[in-house]
Amino acid sequence: MSKSIGKNDVSNDVVEVILASDWSDEVGSKLKKIDFPLSEDFLFEVIRKLREEPLKALKFFEWFADCKKYKHDSVTYSGMATILARCGLIDEFWDLVTRMRSEGYEIDSYAKISKSLRNEDAVKLFEIMMDGPCKLSEPDCVLLLKKLALDSDPDISLVNRVVNKYFKVRNNLTKAIYDNVHRSLCKVGRFDEAKKIVEDMKNAGYKPDSTTYSQEVFGLCNMRRFEDASMVLKRMEEEGCIPDIITWTVLIQCYGAAGLVDQALSFFAQMLEKNFKPNADLYLVLLNGFLSHNRVLDAYKFLVEVFYKVGPKPWQATYKLVIDKLMEDGKLEEAFNLLDMMKEQGYSIYVKSVVEYISKFGTLEDEKKLLGALSMNGVPPSTSAYEQQQQHSTDSVSVLVGFFQLLLAAAACSW
Repeated sequence: MSKSIGKNDVSNDVVEVILASDWSDEVGSKLKKIDFPLSEDFLFEVIRKLREEPLKALKFFEWFADCKKYKHDSVTYSGMATILARCGLIDEFWDLVTRMRSEGYEIDSYAKISKSLRNEDAVKLFEIMMDGPCKLSEPDCVLLLKKLALDSDPDISLVNRVVNKYFKVRNNLTKAIYDNVHRSLCKVGRFDEAKKIVEDMKNAGYKPDSTTYSQEVFGLCNMRRFEDASMVLKRMEEEGCIPDIITWTVLIQCYGAAGLVDQALSFFAQMLEKNFKPNADLYLVLLNGFLSHNRVLDAYKFLVEVFYKVGPKPWQATYKLVIDKLMEDGKLEEAFNLLDMMKEQGYSIYVKSVVEYISKFGTLEDEKKLLGALSMNGVPPSTSAYEQQQQHSTDSVSVLVGFFQLLLAAAACSW
């Protein structure tokens, strides 16, 4: 511990000198007067503390080797390259990569670095490494293809460069690679090429599965070819691949996101008939479809139906969303019902928008119902409990709830 504290103090001294002014010979002279270890750990400790000043970190990195005769290796070069990539210093990044390769070192953390690079730079680095002695593995290739597919409009020329380079070096393609190429093609609507990829996949001995078909469903919906997307499920069954929960979920989510909620509900019902269990994500997608078209009561009815007949139970945040919308429309009885459902599900109930509505438009009976909703096992919250809560909260909702409680206590005789 003592050594660690000492090293930390020294690194702070080094960082203080570097940050005090622009890099110059004078900075280098001051650093020479500081006694610090020539170690990888110390180098990274200083660079880490300079992460908000990456160019100064790079200057220290270079000075460390030039002045102290420290020999960088793949680890230190890769660490510095990661920082430059993360900070978007692309010119400096490529200069460093060129320098390290000229010294016989290769990047040893491609996955970490490629996440921070622009797609074209990530592909360029992939090609360089596949041509070098430290060739990348299949997971690295898949990771890069997934990164390319995440673009709203994937660049197919970059996808092809990755696949061609990998095949040239490894002489084979895996199903994960085929699937990710297929994903990008479907996303940009190039379905004829996507169909050929599926045929190539079959010829290579891989059988299309729900992942493959789900990508086609998503791509067709993305092009607003909803009827064609729904027909994919029929084609899957004809080809001996029964649609699973993934494919059903993608189809329902796409229809719901497009505002085609009634059709999405129809698919939801079909999915239930086939004994597939939805999840809380899917509920939220359908509810957002209703709410985005001001169908608040339909959203409420769907949530009640889900709670009592379907399962699993909705998220707490889902209740909050619907309750807020109900209160915007003044649907107090429906909101109270959702509060009861939250209690039954074991959630802490959400009353903010309910309290705000009652404080403006509610009656004494509404206030009584609110306190009933706040009660546990039929016992309303006590005044002392309220006062204790106020020591830790100044939330306006808590203040109003306390006011309602005291008001009800005062009016108890009239009930």
